[in-house]
Amino acid sequence: MSDSRPVELEFSRKYDLQHAEHYLNKHQDGWSHRLSNWRDQQLARRALRLAGEPRLVLDLPCGAGRFWATLAEHPSREILAADYSADMLDVARRHQVRESQGRVRTLRTSAFSIDLDDASVDCVFCMRLLHHVADAEHRTTILREFHRVSRDTVILSLWVDGNYKAWRRRRLEQRRDQSRNRFIITRDRVEQEFRDAGFDIVGHQDFLPGYAMWRVYTLRKKGAGGGSEDE
Repeated sequence: MSDSRPVELEFSRKYDLQHAEHYLNKHQDGWSHRLSNWRDQQLARRALRLAGEPRLVLDLPCGAGRFWATLAEHPSREILAADYSADMLDVARRHQVRESQGRVRTLRTSAFSIDLDDASVDCVFCMRLLHHVADAEHRTTILREFHRVSRDTVILSLWVDGNYKAWRRRRLEQRRDQSRNRFIITRDRVEQEFRDAGFDIVGHQDFLPGYAMWRVYTLRKKGAGGGSEDE
């Protein structure tokens, strides 16, 4: 278990019960959100296959449990779902889908200091967190915690450059003076951060290649076996 103190990101403070309920519902609100959620689940399935269909998965942050049904599609998979927000965990448990019932254990913890022993899970599954982390030092802390807790692989998503939406967002940001809690990271930079944290890149998938910022990476701890796109 890590001895470092958890760090709370500013955006995480908004997730009270009301925001948690809104987060649960927004991905099914309207055809565009439903289509986006369908694509997210598709990318998650592919990433899990790249990771070798891990048996024990830490879903962190699990939010309102949006990926639990997909994670539970593998019949022998165990799901450990964790979040910093107690309200998020409460909403996720109360609205748990039939497919994941009896398959999920929950834990309140921070990605900066995960309350688990070393090599506790086969895979850390981290969707929609790192695009909130602007500070490279904070990303490094999270990646090192993932490396410590996982026996084998990590699946994560974030915003990267090299696409139309990233180009458009940066142009808009130049015109507006506003606080932000979502950030684009250059692909070269974040992939070097992965390597520095002790990972090989098994593969990646883009939400909409050439257009959307979302990219999902599958990483494997160096020396854990299996191939990678770095080889």
